[in-house]
Amino acid sequence: MFHSKIYAAALSLAFLSSCQVSQIKSTPTEQQRVVNDIELNGKVYSAVFHQRAAEYQALCQQAFNVATTHLDVILQQQHSKPIAIVTDIDETFLDNSPYAVEMAKRGQVFDESSWLEWTSKGAAKPLMGSQEFFKYAASKGVTIYYITNRNQNDKAGTIANLKKYDYPLADEQHLIVRQTESSKETRRLKVSETHEIVMLLGDNLSDFSQAFDKKTEAQRLEAVRNNAREFGKKFIVLPNVNYGDWESAIFDYKRDWTPQQKDSIYHSKLIGF
Repeated sequence: MFHSKIYAAALSLAFLSSCQVSQIKSTPTEQQRVVNDIELNGKVYSAVFHQRAAEYQALCQQAFNVATTHLDVILQQQHSKPIAIVTDIDETFLDNSPYAVEMAKRGQVFDESSWLEWTSKGAAKPLMGSQEFFKYAASKGVTIYYITNRNQNDKAGTIANLKKYDYPLADEQHLIVRQTESSKETRRLKVSETHEIVMLLGDNLSDFSQAFDKKTEAQRLEAVRNNAREFGKKFIVLPNVNYGDWESAIFDYKRDWTPQQKDSIYHSKLIGF
């Protein structure tokens, strides 16, 4: 009953969203998505949650409260190297839901040029609790490294965005963007050469360990079980229902599915009663 109610509610909102999206689209092109596409409407639905639900901000605040509490424990311990926090950016402490909304208006989900258009604005807003946490950590002498899969083209806009909201250490040295590979393991290991990484924050499991990189749904769940003790301590997870490896794993990390094929795969994964 619970699952069926959620499913029915999601389909109803998706239908309403599709009507709204179809009304605000510009002249249709072959690239635009069909209005009954679960993926496109799902992005709209999740953007509504990210932008309007106080529960979402409460979850973010809760994550940063937990991070602060555990950081205080860490600060009482002895360390052989200077300590550092490694954090992701997007949907970990900056909100990109306006990008999802704009893409829905265009009948699209993501492309590099529109993403650069968005990041260049430096306009993503902070998630609740994030500014206070990172400022607190920096005030205690903790180095913060922003390891992100934004690329070199996004760097100037990203630094401007961090500075706009007074995030500490917002500079070239501490912002580490993607170069060639999406895995963050090599970049984390580089930081580990000079610092002890005591905490990692992210909205995607691959923000924490290579144990989660490009794994199947079953392997990802097993890796969570194997690292269960780390969550809420070394690993701090922020909620993101808009995108992530959880979604990529559903499609076996393939990017050439048609909207119709994706719809079929989504339906095949759903569990009713």
